[in-house]
Formats: sequence, structure tokens, C-alpha cells
Amino acid sequence: MAINYTVRHVDRAEVRDFIESHHYSHSINGLKVAHCFGLYDGDRMVGAMLYGGLAMANAWKKYGNSEAEVLELRRLVLIDDTPRNSESFFIGHTLRWLRKNTEVKTIVSYADPNYGHSGVIYRATNFEHVGMTSPGRVIMHNGKKYHDKAIRAKYKGKLKPFAKELRQALAEGKAEYVKQLPKHIYVYNLRE
Repeated sequence: MAINYTVRHVDRAEVRDFIESHHYSHSINGLKVAHCFGLYDGDRMVGAMLYGGLAMANAWKKYGNSEAEVLELRRLVLIDDTPRNSESFFIGHTLRWLRKNTEVKTIVSYADPNYGHSGVIYRATNFEHVGMTSPGRVIMHNGKKYHDKAIRAKYKGKLKPFAKELRQALAEGKAEYVKQLPKHIYVYNLRE
């Protein structure tokens, strides 16, 4: 089956609702976003992807000589009824766009086994598996998972309201830390 989709470089606002509806994280809050892409069947969005700075401070140093040389594929999601190979089609188009339109040299992405992901799509698109992260932990509160750094989230030097709420819930035993499996780390070199 031929894939007749188009890939467009779009604004964050254009992909926000799609990602928050279809991606397992249901959020793009707090992400450093540099480039957004939509996958379209005519005018209907069937996929979305975000690239941005690496989540962990100074992690770029493992992969490049400057922070500007390294991007992380932060979100990738397609609706379930897309044809086989749609993900690799989408990733391939975005990588070619980044190579042509930016100075980025390296793309990093993570596959999270806590959600059943091993990185099959990254291997299929020639990313190299370079190891595993350290095991992590999340905060479980009211049935939702929060990254453990959520309790330190600030705006203009003050803790955000949800950070205060999480801290209080932890102190009162209404929230708890839960250990997470290490994530698979994948790297794609755009330029040698």
C-alpha cells in the first residue's frame, strides 16, 4: 500500500491538541520545542512530531560540541489506522527537512519500556542504539504520572501551583514515588 501523506513543518499550536489526545503522555507542557511537524492525509492530521532541546541539562555534551548541534525527538504519535511504515515515512521526511534547513548534527530519542516501547521504529529508520538511561522514578498522584522534577517547576522564581500541590501530596502520603525501568537511548547522525 502506497503512503500518500504529506509532511508539514507547523507551529506548536497546530499539533498540541493532537498530541495531547493521541500520545501516551497526553502532554507537551514543559517541553523545549524547536520544530513541529504534522503528518496529513489531505487536510486531516494523522500524525505529529516534536523536536527540541534535550530534557536533561548538559546531556547534549555526550552527543555534540554545542547545544545547537543536538536535538531530541520529543514526541512522535500517529493514529492507529495508518498504513504500515507510516512512522518511518514520517521520521524520514523530518530528518531530511532538518538536514536541509538546520545546522543540527545529531538527533537523540528515547524508547520507554515502561510503556512497552523498545525502539523498533528507531532501529527501522537507522538510529543507533547507544545504551540505556539510569533507572528513574515518577510521582504517582490521583492516577497520573509526573516526572520527579515536577516538584521543582518554577515560574518567575516561584514554585508553580501544581509543584506545590505535588510536594504537599508527597508530604501527606497522598502521592508516592514509583521506580521506572531504564529507557533505551537511540542516536541518529544527520551529518558526519
